[in-house]
Amino acid sequence: MREYLPLGSFSPALSGACTLTRPAPGRVTLDSPALDVMTDFAQVAAATIERSASLATANDYMVTRGVRSLFVVAPDGRMAGLITTTDLLGEGPVRASHTRGVKRHELTVGDVMTPAADIVALKLEDVRSAKVGHVVASLKQAGRHHELVAETLAGGEVRIRGMFSVSQIARQLGMPLQISELARTFAEIEHALAESG
Repeated sequence: MREYLPLGSFSPALSGACTLTRPAPGRVTLDSPALDVMTDFAQVAAATIERSASLATANDYMVTRGVRSLFVVAPDGRMAGLITTTDLLGEGPVRASHTRGVKRHELTVGDVMTPAADIVALKLEDVRSAKVGHVVASLKQAGRHHELVAETLAGGEVRIRGMFSVSQIARQLGMPLQISELARTFAEIEHALAESG
């Protein structure tokens, strides 16, 4: 086994003026490469949860990780779906509770998640040549706060490679972004119409 020697140390304050390194301004523009604002799962591990977890566990995990969505994974590692704070705090749990005839605290992630078959993603090859403005336009058109990015490997396997988040893009642009979420169900459309009338 190779032996490693410890590194030497010194006293920075005794060597001269000592300051902290500050990150360079991370601001991007709408003309910056889209990859500059993508969370790349090859660099940062995606937050995951099992479909059998309780909604309270999912919510606590999101708060702890500081994220607004979790990938739901099956025991074999395949993506089973996605759950967001909207899924946890919106009408989904009420509908699922009523449909299944159980109390809210008995629901699991699998009861309210968006199944993998209903998830859409941008193609990594398109994102590589896109600008931040293209991503913002895509998010606005879809009425989403998150957009997944997928790549197709040589053997045909599709892998979720990354994610765009409106809040992260806004932070990097240094300006707010307004995205109007589109209602996904008839009940949500009725609710939106009732509130506007």
